[in-house]
Amino acid sequence: MSDRIARQQALQQALKERILILDGGMGTMIQSYKLDEADYRGERFADWPQDVKGNNDLLILSRPDVIGAIEKAYLDAGADILETNTFNATQVSQADYGMESLVYELNVEGARLARSVADAKSLETPDRPRFVAGVLGPTSRTCSISPDVNDPGYRNVTFDELVENYTEATRGLIEGGSDLILIETIFDTLNAKAAIFAVQGVFEELGFELPIMISGTITDASGRTLSGQTTEAFWNSVSHAKPISVGLNCALGAKELRPYLAELSTKAGTHVSAHPNAGLPNAFGEYDETPAQMAEVVEEFAASGLLNIIGGCCGTTPAHIQAIAEAVAKYPPRVIPEIPKACRLSGLEPFTIDRSSLFVNVGERTNITGSAKFARLIREENYTEALEVALQQVEAGAQVIDINMDEGMLDSQAAMVKFLNLIAGEPDISRVPIMIDSSKWEVIEAGLKCIQGKGIVNSISMKEGVEQFKHHARLCKRYGAAVVVMAFDEVGQADTAARKKEICQRSYDILVNEVGFPPEDIIFDPNIFAVATGIEEHNNYAVDFIEACAYIRDELPHALSSGGVSNVSFSFRGNNPVREAIHSVFLYHAIRNGLTMGIVNAGQLEIYDEIPAELREKVEDVVLNRHPDSTEALLAIADHFKGGGAVKEAENEEWRSYPVGKRLEHALVKGITTFIVEDTEECRQQCARPIEVIEGPLMSGMNVVGDLFGAGKMFLPQVVKSARVMKQAVAHLIPFIEAEKGDKPEAKGKILMATVKGDVHDIGKNIVGVVLGCNGYDIVDLGVMVPAEKILQTAIAEKCDIIGLSGLITPSLDEMVHVAKEMQRQGFNLPLMIGGATTSKAHTAVKIDPQYSNDAVIYVTDASRAVGVATQLLSKELKAGFVEKTRAEYVEVRERTANRASRTERLAYADALANKPQFDWNTYRAAKPSFTGVQMLEDIDLAVLAKYIDWTPFFISWDLAGKYPRILTDEVVGEAATSLFNDAQAMLKQLIDGKQIKARAVFGFWPANQVDHDDIEVYDGHGKALARLHHLRQQTIKPDSKPNFCLADYVAPKESGITDYVGGFITTAGIGAEELAKQYEAKGDDYNAIMVKALADRLAEACAEWLHERVRKEYWGYAADEQLDNEALIKEQYKGIRPAPGYPACPDHTEKGTLFQLLDPQSTSGVTLTEHYAMFPAAAVSGWYFAHPEAQYFAVGKIERDQVESYSKRKRQDQAVSERWLSPNLGYES
Repeated sequence: MSDRIARQQALQQALKERILILDGGMGTMIQSYKLDEADYRGERFADWPQDVKGNNDLLILSRPDVIGAIEKAYLDAGADILETNTFNATQVSQADYGMESLVYELNVEGARLARSVADAKSLETPDRPRFVAGVLGPTSRTCSISPDVNDPGYRNVTFDELVENYTEATRGLIEGGSDLILIETIFDTLNAKAAIFAVQGVFEELGFELPIMISGTITDASGRTLSGQTTEAFWNSVSHAKPISVGLNCALGAKELRPYLAELSTKAGTHVSAHPNAGLPNAFGEYDETPAQMAEVVEEFAASGLLNIIGGCCGTTPAHIQAIAEAVAKYPPRVIPEIPKACRLSGLEPFTIDRSSLFVNVGERTNITGSAKFARLIREENYTEALEVALQQVEAGAQVIDINMDEGMLDSQAAMVKFLNLIAGEPDISRVPIMIDSSKWEVIEAGLKCIQGKGIVNSISMKEGVEQFKHHARLCKRYGAAVVVMAFDEVGQADTAARKKEICQRSYDILVNEVGFPPEDIIFDPNIFAVATGIEEHNNYAVDFIEACAYIRDELPHALSSGGVSNVSFSFRGNNPVREAIHSVFLYHAIRNGLTMGIVNAGQLEIYDEIPAELREKVEDVVLNRHPDSTEALLAIADHFKGGGAVKEAENEEWRSYPVGKRLEHALVKGITTFIVEDTEECRQQCARPIEVIEGPLMSGMNVVGDLFGAGKMFLPQVVKSARVMKQAVAHLIPFIEAEKGDKPEAKGKILMATVKGDVHDIGKNIVGVVLGCNGYDIVDLGVMVPAEKILQTAIAEKCDIIGLSGLITPSLDEMVHVAKEMQRQGFNLPLMIGGATTSKAHTAVKIDPQYSNDAVIYVTDASRAVGVATQLLSKELKAGFVEKTRAEYVEVRERTANRASRTERLAYADALANKPQFDWNTYRAAKPSFTGVQMLEDIDLAVLAKYIDWTPFFISWDLAGKYPRILTDEVVGEAATSLFNDAQAMLKQLIDGKQIKARAVFGFWPANQVDHDDIEVYDGHGKALARLHHLRQQTIKPDSKPNFCLADYVAPKESGITDYVGGFITTAGIGAEELAKQYEAKGDDYNAIMVKALADRLAEACAEWLHERVRKEYWGYAADEQLDNEALIKEQYKGIRPAPGYPACPDHTEKGTLFQLLDPQSTSGVTLTEHYAMFPAAAVSGWYFAHPEAQYFAVGKIERDQVESYSKRKRQDQAVSERWLSPNLGYES
């Protein structure tokens, strides 16, 4: 066995046993020697024609004693892995000194020097061998970024030049004795991909491989590399190297690096490394973090299970490495997670596709062969407008963009390179992955050399023989790309189902078994050919494709499928309505048979159920080849298808005669904006400085508002109106204040507010922000979907006094716990306020408060309490008593909860199943819907929906308690409620008359049966299973032998032989609401911004109520004679139910994924799901329909481990995942 192989085996074993230590900063230590020009030159380079000081790599040859001593010092400090001093030993970097000819020698000698030092140390400690990592640095040039801001398409280095540089360096490093190759300090991922390509080429040339370490650089708090990639996107881009480790180094200190390292540790299926700087540089560019300080931060990394390899970068010394080694020695190495197989692509951001993903739209308009406009722009070299086409595709929902430059009169390769280089400078486009589309391999390869992310090659095939196919596949693998594989072999294109299956199977076997290509990165295109051509052999083309998709899904593990959808309708070019109908019908069936993605113009897809019935039937006949004369029947009909006012505030004009200060106060209290600008200006002219207007009459007026609100004499809607007046006044004064460089008035305190990651709801948060702002607090509002690291970084940067977290959906509760943990870990000493519809005092006490002990955690019930809480938290006199009292209450809540849990007995899951309701299925007659499948309702009349609004929740959202309509005459809040209601009616009229927002619904019905007791299987019209709906059963012990319910009980069991049905729906009234609210916010009008969102919410719910009524009376028709008024509907006096995932009867939010897959796989409704399954826009409702005559709403309540185990098996997911999503329902500690 060679020494190198023995060391590699020892390295693998060491990684299993402990956290390995990498060395520290080389440049930092060289600086400590204070070397001069003569030292750098030595005897050999005494006459070199230019200065060489600063060329640290040269010291390998001129002062090997210095480099050797530094390397020995790091090994003595405890380093296991020694980096060669070859960071800049490439032609590109050495060109700065005219020393390109020395590159190979520098790498050989740099590795030899490190090898000799490491071997000497290994002799001292034979039980602990030391390893040499041959370093490839980033070079001084970037392959993804133009150095010329005026020419974003220009590059001062090419991929091929970098490959040449890195190839030479790698050969030298291996000859010199390196055990590993370390590609580090990656700030441009395309440079790293060139390095990977070069290294793998050298391995192939030499006939053996070394482990590869990869380390990227997150440049700042944006969490991105210099070239714009997020951590996960970076990992997706370089994972094809199959590195022994991936990590992060440089630019940031350990503390700042932590959130990105934590993310990487959960995403990477390999070892994770870090070598951060010794903190951030001071004003002189020096690093002040001491060894003890750095070791304390790094020790937490190890304790949290984030690390396999740790070292140091800029500013670190042997003392830092020794402190780090001692700090982490007692912790085991990170356990490498099992990462599920999926196609993990990237642009600037990651994009994951697996078998459970919704249909992926690949934008087709940047394809010269598919878009005449794009072709013209490229021929005219009008790349500015061509980029607009790409941007429009992304904004229209394309998750991948297909770029094709194949045109006979065009230099396709040059055009591809130019366009991709320009896209790299457009983050709004380059955030999505690129599909490089060409029939010419040289164009594809040129494109692969331009994209830093992990893209898709479209396409390769066996058309030119198996060897060429394998050659192209191996290159795609080395470039780090997924591939579209055409169903094409030496004989020709596959045109029958049998040939498609045969070629796909053969291609799959070759790629997976011979090339070693990851199966999850294989995307088959089984060839979409035109139907309805009049040629009989073509009639089954669509069916053949659809069958092939099903075969790929069922027989080729992890592989995906794709196709150019517009091909199928080519015979009807010129008749767009018919073409769009064909596309829609074709996709409807193909997606349900496993089609993963398609090159399609999503903006021009007809909704399947919106196609005129006559046309749809004829198209369906053609696509599914139902009749020999289907084409003639479609041709026979094809030609038939060518072709607000607001209510003004009531005012008593008498107040206009008051002194200006009193007028401002009156305007603030009454919420009158009519004269605020002129009154503010008049007051400004009377004051010595504009700041005095704010500090004087405006703050006096707001104090009156605060006093009235605190005394219960003024209510939330009125306070929000007051805030609108205040904002407009301040907006007028700001330019004058800035002109004299005056200061803004000192706030009572600064409060950060955010809706946590995964949640899009912000009405309540916005209201609380307005109330606090009205009471003199400075509000930093981060909006929605805010990750923990951004919350905490902003709190530090803005010097906030309090952090406030908001959330509406139950997964937000877990995210709040995570934020609390991070605050504790990072040593925050700020109060934490918790609020939102799903939060509670009990959850705060039991789950959040125990995670954060450095300061107070306070549950805030509603906006009216926020000011009092903030006041006490920021008061030196009041805080201690308030916090002590709250903590004592939390202790009581925790004890009460624990006692209740210990007292509560629940049925075993088997017993709960035995106690399910007993329905007589022998006499049951399932109501059959009027259609099966999916329909879309566009532009639903808001005036109709307004009649279905339940106004009580509207008032609750404004913190006005009371039931509508009685609230309007309530002695306490009646006046405020009436004013709010009048404003709402005026805004509602404006929304309706001006068509400022839109409502839309998608709904459907499917044959279904209960299976495995608590699941429901849904089928297509031919009895083929489409999906399985997973439900939960009550385990509470019921009095009087009442049954334990599950939603699956309301569907006939499969063994009954009855064909039953379920339905589903998505409604929204939020289309345009967010944009309209932002317009009001921009004008300083928070009142109307919140009003728009609140009304959109109510209209979305009203749309769900209206649609359910139509379902009961028309579409499903099981209650055709129903006669209920709105009050009866609100009281749910109807037959049947519409439970929503995430709510009491079906509390698992992840089931929304199945609902959306069934109803809206192409996201045509405009409603999408966040990673935490919140719906966006927020004004949206979704759920299931059940028609069983005894169906009723219920709450699942607490469940036990035995049911969660069964549920996890049925869902085929880890139990820990189920427990995380079902956390509020668990009757045990997970």
